[in-house]
Amino acid sequence: MVFIKKKICILGLGYIGLPTAAMFATHGHHIVGVDVSSRIVDSLNRGEITIEEPYLDPMVREAVSSGYLKASTVPEQADAYIIAVGTPINGDKTADLTAVIGAAESIVRLLKKGDLVILESTCPPGTVTDLLVPILSKSGLDIGTEVLVAHCPERVLPGRILLELVENNKIVGGVNSASCEAVRDLYRSFVKGEIYLTDATTAEMCKLMENTYRDVNIALANETAMICENLGIDAWEVIKLSNKHPRVHLHSPGPGVGGHCLAVDPWFIVEKQPELSNIIRLARETNDGMPEHIYSLVKKILSRYSGIQKTAVLGVTYKPNIDDIRESPIIELIDILRKDPAVTTAVFDPHAKKYAGVEPDLYKAAEKSSLVILAVNHDEFSHIDFDRLKSVMSHANILDTRNSMDEKTLKEAGFEYFLLGKGKMTD
Repeated sequence: MVFIKKKICILGLGYIGLPTAAMFATHGHHIVGVDVSSRIVDSLNRGEITIEEPYLDPMVREAVSSGYLKASTVPEQADAYIIAVGTPINGDKTADLTAVIGAAESIVRLLKKGDLVILESTCPPGTVTDLLVPILSKSGLDIGTEVLVAHCPERVLPGRILLELVENNKIVGGVNSASCEAVRDLYRSFVKGEIYLTDATTAEMCKLMENTYRDVNIALANETAMICENLGIDAWEVIKLSNKHPRVHLHSPGPGVGGHCLAVDPWFIVEKQPELSNIIRLARETNDGMPEHIYSLVKKILSRYSGIQKTAVLGVTYKPNIDDIRESPIIELIDILRKDPAVTTAVFDPHAKKYAGVEPDLYKAAEKSSLVILAVNHDEFSHIDFDRLKSVMSHANILDTRNSMDEKTLKEAGFEYFLLGKGKMTD
């Protein structure tokens, strides 16, 4: 298949937009990346990235130096427009589509016959038909014939984005078959996975359900952990043995669910169908409640000591080995701890450069603490010098929320080890 090189305007240069822009550029398309942040735009035009993602840095440098990728704070006329802006949730758990609306309105005057408009941003079902299409119709062009429109949800995992952009299967949900086919052909310039065609609303729902499935499974694991704590047994052993059944795959418990997808997307379904999405809502509430549960475990452990006690939290990001702190449950846990007048809290994370107040050194963070909380299992935390750690702490206690530390090693080093989901925290 011969690919026609196009000029593509990508609106939003975050965790999805920037890798997508770099990928299209290195496959011969001329890319204008647009972002409201002049800092992001200036950095990209210097060939520098503002996010942490393996292998993205050299790809961006090559794309910028070759002239195939540039950045701007305003969109330019192009052959295709990809909207990849953020869609956070409001305080009432409804979708904030302000950025999508702004991006769509910014390209209306630029549209011409034959253009493609693709929404990659995750959104509630019906966004393309009920919101995007009416805005684009202001161009005076017929949507579906003169301007082709589709939702093409991202399906990548931070830390593996460049690989999964190429290898993962992709869904294209068009306003009609012509839109589906044109958008499929554009992405086929680098996507090796299967590309499945459907309608826009189905594609929107598919994206949400992919993440909702995982969120509900994690909620089940978290509920299992809390039950097992009360029963005095080990949830990790329960899950491991249950998963020996060929049709069972329980996920792992943890201190909550973060990131822009799992912690947000299920609410988009609840927003549209509140009376029917009971399980989805309850799962979200269960996972949202895990920082409070971890706090309750911390209080039980520290209750053995009098006076103000210090905790040290290891990790801030929502998952290991990335710098993304969006919707991180650890930030909520830290906020809860810092509101407690009987607790002081220090934080260390080698990746979370965007989070204020992070100590520059793990052992400095743990100095004079009574409890170290392993909140995120970054690779760096598998190389802790436990003898040194114990020497700087007031009381040698570790609470592992990820089951990533070895209990035997810690006990031999003189620590008291507590694990989320295992037995009772204290007598």
